[in-house]
Order: sequence, then structure tokens, then C-alpha cells
Amino acid sequence: MKQNSVIALIFLLFLSCLNKSSQVKKLEPKVIFPDGFIVDVKLAISDFEKGYGLMFVSSLPEDNGMLFINDEESKNPFWMKNCLIPLDLIWLGKDGEIVDITRNAEPCNEDPCPNYYPSKSYFYVLEVNGNLSLKHNLKIGDRIMFVDVFESVNKKS
Repeated sequence: MKQNSVIALIFLLFLSCLNKSSQVKKLEPKVIFPDGFIVDVKLAISDFEKGYGLMFVSSLPEDNGMLFINDEESKNPFWMKNCLIPLDLIWLGKDGEIVDITRNAEPCNEDPCPNYYPSKSYFYVLEVNGNLSLKHNLKIGDRIMFVDVFESVNKKS
């Protein structure tokens, strides 16, 4: 009887270890502003994701945004076609340094939509609610921290 209990205990420990090793950490990409404010971000990596962006989004929680990720440096413009809310476009260098900010870009109501160009090349663009960058006093030269962003990109690849 005692041997059966030991075998059962070993079996339960084995199952517990299996369960823990099969639990994979869920990646939750975030960016952190210099003042410590945390923004949960959806990643725009594919051409489709980049093209669709935040179109047709009627509201965005203050602590949410979208991070557009390029493979190489770019100066390509953004536009607000089919966007329903004003957005800040925070243009970032490879190291997370803010290279430009387009504040409170309004939804596009005309055709063709205006293009928004950064003053410098960028690797990433963070889209957040309009004027959030003002609220958190973001300025060119500040650095944004990335959390679980690159791990998430590698997981999607």
C-alpha cells in the first residue's frame, strides 16, 4: 500500500512538472515612456497590419497603442485614412529615441488624405491617442523603452 502511495506521489509530481514546463509565458508587448507611463501595444509587422493600422477604431484606451515595426530605416509617410480618432505619431529611431512627434493628427475626411512625414528617418512609429505625448511631456531626444516587443516579433516570424 505504501509503495502505491509513493508511485502515485511521483506520478503527481511528474504531471505537475509537465504542466509547468508546458506553460509558456504569454508575451505582452509594451512601451514605457520616460515618466514611467506604460502603453500596451499591438504590433504592426506585416504589410497588411501596417496598412490597416488603427483604421475604424472608434476609441482607444489611454494606455493602449500600436507600434509599427520596420526592418530598415524609413522616411515613408503615414496618413489617417479611415481613422476615427485623432492620434499622436511618435517616430522612433532603432534605439527607441524619439526622432519626431506628430501631435494630434486628425482623422482624414477628404480625398486624398494628407501625408504626415517625420523630419528624420525612423525604424518604429508608435500611435497613441491624440495629445498623449503632450500629457506625458514627450520630446525629441527622449527614449522609449520596449518590453516583450522583439520577443513577440520573433515569435510571429
